[in-house]
Amino acid sequence: MSDKFPILRVDRERATSTESVGSKPKFWFRDGDRRLLFKGEERGTGEDWAEVVSADLCELLGLPHVHYELAQEFRNDKFAFPGVVCEKLIERNEDLILGNVLMLIEDPQYPKQKRFKVQQHCRQAVSDAVWNFRPPNGSEKMPSCCRMAGDAFVGYLLLDAWIANVDRHHENWGVVWDGNAFRLAPTFDHGAALAHYLRDEERRDRLTTRDRGRSVEAFAQRGESALYLSVDEPKPMRLLDAFAAFAEYAPDAGKAWLERLGQIGLDDVAKIVDRVPEERMSPICRAFTLKLLEVNQRRLLELKL
Repeated sequence: MSDKFPILRVDRERATSTESVGSKPKFWFRDGDRRLLFKGEERGTGEDWAEVVSADLCELLGLPHVHYELAQEFRNDKFAFPGVVCEKLIERNEDLILGNVLMLIEDPQYPKQKRFKVQQHCRQAVSDAVWNFRPPNGSEKMPSCCRMAGDAFVGYLLLDAWIANVDRHHENWGVVWDGNAFRLAPTFDHGAALAHYLRDEERRDRLTTRDRGRSVEAFAQRGESALYLSVDEPKPMRLLDAFAAFAEYAPDAGKAWLERLGQIGLDDVAKIVDRVPEERMSPICRAFTLKLLEVNQRRLLELKL
């Protein structure tokens, strides 16, 4: 078994500022030469390990991403919360512009404050907002045919379908302005992935049941994205359908990302999941997560683009 992910100790007293974006308690602090953001997981549902595992899966794909590390917050020398840390994804002279702001520029009536059930957050509108910008930093690891922001975004949606990330709302993607040009931001915030919120009783039931409607496969098929096929659709697309729909706009990129996924073995995935410390991930959770990733990988590779 590979070495476990290290867990960084974070003392609340070292906080230099707080972060207002998002719903989780967050603050910035310094660790040597690094300025890091701590994001707490006070509910203990597993968002922390989901974030870290998802980042390493991005690495397998060659997908530009924010790097996350497991952490734990202490207050007055007493353990408070588990969580993760990450570095800022932009430099001092850069600005991060989230998707809801970009969408508002394109459509003055866009519901910027609403995160889910936003029908305007649809394929054509999102494509118009980002498609022809530069790819994110780190794009040299992407397939050679992926030269534009849209090609990378298709990769983000393949990732979502693989890891069951249901949280690609308009504040979980964006672009970076460096003073001269826009580029797509690396993929970030995968804390809603890998069905981390399930209880072990349900995981065990889904792994062992003979009821097809309760199986891991049935669970995987129900995963919804936060993206709509069009503004007229009443429901968002399923995760697999979102990838396929956007891949229609960049078929070479879609096929290239699927080829990358097909080169990843189950052993490669297991080595990553096995690195999560036992206190963060139970054996049944580990087994379910591996099965979910296996099922979603197979479903993706069965697509005919």
